[in-house]
Amino acid sequence: MAVTTNSPATIMQSFQKPSPAELKKKLDPMQFHVTQQAGTEPAFSNAYWDNHQPGIYVDVVSGEPLFSSLDKFDSGCGWPSFSKPLSDSKVLERSDHSYGMDRTEVRSKTADSHLGHVFEDGPGPTHLRYCINSASLRFIPLEKMEQEGYGACLDPFVKAGLCKPPTHTPPPANPANK
Repeated sequence: MAVTTNSPATIMQSFQKPSPAELKKKLDPMQFHVTQQAGTEPAFSNAYWDNHQPGIYVDVVSGEPLFSSLDKFDSGCGWPSFSKPLSDSKVLERSDHSYGMDRTEVRSKTADSHLGHVFEDGPGPTHLRYCINSASLRFIPLEKMEQEGYGACLDPFVKAGLCKPPTHTPPPANPANK
């Protein structure tokens, strides 16, 4: 299967965040509340807290790849928890003093979506727990990553022995070189 040229990396370069009115049409009410109003979905009753399938998690607003199932762990908190993002350059961390707590908020860099919070009580080697709302994410199963344009994110899954390297269609031969 050929990797599409309309890849997430290409899309991210030209991404412009939709207006709030457009986002209200695109997102369900919980997704809008979480990503745009820094809300929190209920623990233990969200889409991905107990998801054990291999794949990646992308920003529901922009499609930007943010987290991998390879870094996901069961923290017992009722939300998806990750030891690290796919890349530190994909997320922003900000001080959050809401609700009388001192926390670090996590937002997506490209779409500025509220994702959740990061805590320093995770497993080694990072000892971080990115506690992320399912409503801010869309899960791309491993078997659909290449077809949906996320083939560039497959290498860690190949190294983990979960899949074979992506197939690429060679470019057509140049008749001038014959």
